[in-house]
Amino acid sequence: MDSIQHFMIILLLIGILSAYQYKAQSTGGSMTSARSLDALLQDYAYRAFVRPRTGTPYDGQVPSNLTGIKIAALRLRSGSLYKRGVPMYKEFQIPTGVIVQPYVKRLALVYQNLGTLSSNYYKLPGFTYLTPVLGLLAYDAANLSATNLPELTVVVLKSPILINFTNVTAVPGARCVHFNLDGLPVFGDLVSSNICSTRQQGHFSIVVNASMIAPPPAPSPGHAKHNKSKVWKIVGAVVGGFIALVLLALLVAWMVRYRQKRKMAEMERHADVGEALQMARVGNTQAPVALGTRTQPVLENEYVA
Repeated sequence: MDSIQHFMIILLLIGILSAYQYKAQSTGGSMTSARSLDALLQDYAYRAFVRPRTGTPYDGQVPSNLTGIKIAALRLRSGSLYKRGVPMYKEFQIPTGVIVQPYVKRLALVYQNLGTLSSNYYKLPGFTYLTPVLGLLAYDAANLSATNLPELTVVVLKSPILINFTNVTAVPGARCVHFNLDGLPVFGDLVSSNICSTRQQGHFSIVVNASMIAPPPAPSPGHAKHNKSKVWKIVGAVVGGFIALVLLALLVAWMVRYRQKRKMAEMERHADVGEALQMARVGNTQAPVALGTRTQPVLENEYVA
């Protein structure tokens, strides 16, 4: 039974590792703070500046463990940002009259779209995200190889920056939320059904109180039976697979024990046989014959004087 126990222990370890891996994947970026994510995305966004042209946005590539997040970088002159603004940079519309502090000759605006990982980095209990979390952060662009850069302070002197969210479902009670650099949420009203405004940099989204979302309609009896049938099929498949693994383990253990017993029986048989007898032909058949004795027999009367 030692082989069975070892095999079952291996199966248990595989199950534990699989569960841990699933948990790690499902939590996504929860193990990394939002501020660490900002620093990482700044690094990868700057890598898109191979041969940068001022005023041209460049899409960047994120590491494989952050698949689903989109980033971009746009390099500008501070004077051009103040005088012309940026009519449209992804979902952001930046008006004239925007400056950064401290003053830098060139700056870079890093765009973030956290996609399906939004709630992992910006948790908002009691609320449901209607859009992904979008980020807009300003950095010094004097050295495009620099990492861990501090954000510049964005100052809006005239009209606010507008965020035009796409693919938004109109829900009563929806509100804008702005996360500042400390991750604290500030709620505000929508400018229109899919537009928010801000006078600061940070991260933005449209949310709704979870209690205000109508629950989905109750499934019909036929639909419930179908779902129940699917659940039982899945459970049956899992149980059947486990039973198959156990039977396979028992079969492997039995084969190992059978081979060991067979080998031991063969060794015992060889030990009982001892030295093999020589074969000699007697007539038309062969028969074993004993070897000659070492001591020749002597008659008793040979010792009589």
